[in-house]
Amino acid sequence: MDGALPESMAILKDGAKVIKGYVKKLPETPGVYRMIDAAGEVLYVGKAKALKRRVTSYTQVNRLPIRLQRMVAATVSMEFVHTHTEAEALLLESNLIKKLKPRYNILLRDDKSFPYILLTGDHDYPQVVKHRGAKKRIGEYYGPFASVSDVNRTITILQRIFMLRNCTDSYFSARTRPCLQYHIKRCSAPCVGLVSSAEYREQLDQAKAFLDGKSAALQQQFSEEMQKCAAEMDYEQAAMYRDRIKALSAIQSRQDINFEGVRDADVLALVQREGRSCVQVFFFRGGRNYGNRAYFPRHDKEEEPGTILSSFMAQFYENKGAPKDIYVSEAPDEQQLLEEAFSGDFKVKIIVPKRGEKKRALDFVKKNAEAALGTYIAEKANEDQLLKEVAELFDMDESPSRIEVYDNSHISGTNMVGAMIVAGAEGFNKSAYRKFNIKQAGASDDYGMMREVMSRRFRKALESDGGDITQKDWPDLLLIDGGLGQLNVCKEVLEDYGILDKLTIVAISKGEDRNAGREEFHMIGRDAYRLPERSSVLHYLQRLRDEAHRFAIGAHRARRSKDIKGSPLDEVDGIGAKRKKALLSYFGSAKAVAGAGVEDLLRVEGISRAVAQKIYDHFHG
Repeated sequence: MDGALPESMAILKDGAKVIKGYVKKLPETPGVYRMIDAAGEVLYVGKAKALKRRVTSYTQVNRLPIRLQRMVAATVSMEFVHTHTEAEALLLESNLIKKLKPRYNILLRDDKSFPYILLTGDHDYPQVVKHRGAKKRIGEYYGPFASVSDVNRTITILQRIFMLRNCTDSYFSARTRPCLQYHIKRCSAPCVGLVSSAEYREQLDQAKAFLDGKSAALQQQFSEEMQKCAAEMDYEQAAMYRDRIKALSAIQSRQDINFEGVRDADVLALVQREGRSCVQVFFFRGGRNYGNRAYFPRHDKEEEPGTILSSFMAQFYENKGAPKDIYVSEAPDEQQLLEEAFSGDFKVKIIVPKRGEKKRALDFVKKNAEAALGTYIAEKANEDQLLKEVAELFDMDESPSRIEVYDNSHISGTNMVGAMIVAGAEGFNKSAYRKFNIKQAGASDDYGMMREVMSRRFRKALESDGGDITQKDWPDLLLIDGGLGQLNVCKEVLEDYGILDKLTIVAISKGEDRNAGREEFHMIGRDAYRLPERSSVLHYLQRLRDEAHRFAIGAHRARRSKDIKGSPLDEVDGIGAKRKKALLSYFGSAKAVAGAGVEDLLRVEGISRAVAQKIYDHFHG
């Protein structure tokens, strides 16, 4: 073991001693534990059926693999949370792993929530809408869908075939004549009474049947209605049913990856190659395919497939409901515990299909996983090579693991926003993006904006990290969208903080005629230079710069839109959303509120004399 450990035996024993100190106080009950290093960073989050027994295993260092020996050696403290059951501990562990992203855990990246379709239930004429997030609104939810495009496509189908409204309730109540959706035959115009409540309810029931996978029965029903209308010489109505039948036939012909017997299930396939893993997830609801997504969890090369799949599933379903059946390519570790944790209103079963349509579905998903992993490995190799070339170009000792790119956006000095994007070996890290609402720089002062952004970024980082720039969220390379002036501003700020020699800074200016390919690069102590227009490194750096530009413009537009939609009432201290709504409902506009007297304001429900006086004083000085 002496030759295997990079740390000295003394450090390893110190870590084991720290853990032994906690073991003495631990009970034999379920819970979650965190191992923490000297900088306060969480190294690992684990769960246990019996905390004392599980944590004791880390003190037997001779039995641990090298990776865990490193972790024990770095441990200086631990934290614990006690739970009632092991299933509760599993869910808490998954939540903490996703939140803290510990170095020694298997990590599920890109775990965004999935969109759903909602048929609202709080209106006489329910609407069909796209939904993401907590299911607080009354209605029936269908999904999850793998992407927003899948949702939009299905909503379009629901409108074309069943003519359900998708407008807001306020828009609905304000209509006096049919809108464009009616004229293009995507809504039956219940807003102006062109369809009765009973007829609209029938449309809604048919849409639910479609979402529940009963397309064939619907098609038969429409066929019978079409023939009936034709016999009665109601050819316009017959043509409507004909169009619905065509649309359903077209949908069914596109559903070529559905499998008989796979109705409400997720199908997960894990494949591995070159120390990397891909988990491909397909969603089936009501017998229809709701799309798929590939994941590439981060893990140590020595991890076993069952462990990877178990950790992936725990994190994947931590913030989303699991279906009744989950078909997997191999049994995950702690399968029974996962089933218990996922079960709620119904029992969830994790199944490894061995034959039939379910096995055929799993084989199909596995082929997709293999293709996705092959593409990912090829892209990763290309990304690694580009980062090596970036390091050579900018005279860095090694490839940058974290690149931060900065850009500013404003219009004539208004709504000024600074933006920071982050990239590295795994591509763009969008969870680390940050925007800075400029507060101190003068209007159109680009240098002042850059100074404020740099100061706020590194002052806060130094305070939170105690000046330790070895932390994982510190950049190796700063790319600045600008010229020599912006570079000098960054240099001054970093010099003031004493970290100039710890970072590589490069400014990218547009060059002649502001044409792509003629960019000039500016670095401290070097003359400005260009790269060949066909250089792969140049294209990579342009991609980073363009992403920062896109993010900055988006942040600026969001701020400008907020200002446009803002109300003078927002500036009145003590006026929240409820009082603002009451005032606007009573007076009709913010301008009318501003011109009202105290006695007029008192007539509004929820407005006391003190609040009325405050509103009056705000607008009248």
